[in-house]
Amino acid sequence: LRHIEEQLVWWPVELDTGALADALVAVCDTSLGPLAGGVTLREIGLRDRLRELDFEMPLGGGDAGRSTTGATALLGDLAPLLREHLRRGDPVRAWADALDAQPQLAQQELRGYLTGSVDVVLRTGDRYLVVDYKTNWLGPFGDPEQPLTAATYRPEALDEAMGHSSYPLQALLYAVVAHRFLRWRLPGYDPKRHLGGVLYLYVRGMCGPQTPEIDGMPCGVFSWKPPVALVLAVSDLLDGTRREAA
Repeated sequence: LRHIEEQLVWWPVELDTGALADALVAVCDTSLGPLAGGVTLREIGLRDRLRELDFEMPLGGGDAGRSTTGATALLGDLAPLLREHLRRGDPVRAWADALDAQPQLAQQELRGYLTGSVDVVLRTGDRYLVVDYKTNWLGPFGDPEQPLTAATYRPEALDEAMGHSSYPLQALLYAVVAHRFLRWRLPGYDPKRHLGGVLYLYVRGMCGPQTPEIDGMPCGVFSWKPPVALVLAVSDLLDGTRREAA
């Protein structure tokens, strides 16, 4: 409650502070699912959290405007990589079709610098998870007064929500960010051992300890563990290494 009151000085909006505080407590006490070993945010101490990981990655040579190989990689080059490394039905794999359907997007060159910030990286045991918080309203549009339920944020619904945005690209990039950061900072880094995956926490669907689970997956939590080979291939692509489709 104290933290909310502090933030309202900077972001003056009308809200029920008690209801918001209760909701945030519920988020902190919701299982993060199998990728995190079933722990909650509350159970991960500050020593195992890296919050707001800012990054700046050169694309295709950065200032040089091209990679050391002279190749020019395109955003559309992601499509064959997704199809090669991800099974059918994977919510991120479907983004390959979106690239095919938008030639202007697919033809964008990967050059310059990519900057951003990862909400938090969590360490569970010796595995590292990239986490992004989402406040998306997945209920009926045009009727914000209709109460949401946990079922609105069931795993199937989250898979669909991911496909309606650029989140698959974001998840891929964040996985590469984690890979490069750990490669740089973690002694003995082994991506097969240390890369734990990506979690998108749709906080409106995280209801605390009573959050329903479907096939072991809690509502409100989107989990994705990209194959290491895909992460490495995308990292190479961002460096400017373009692979011809088979």
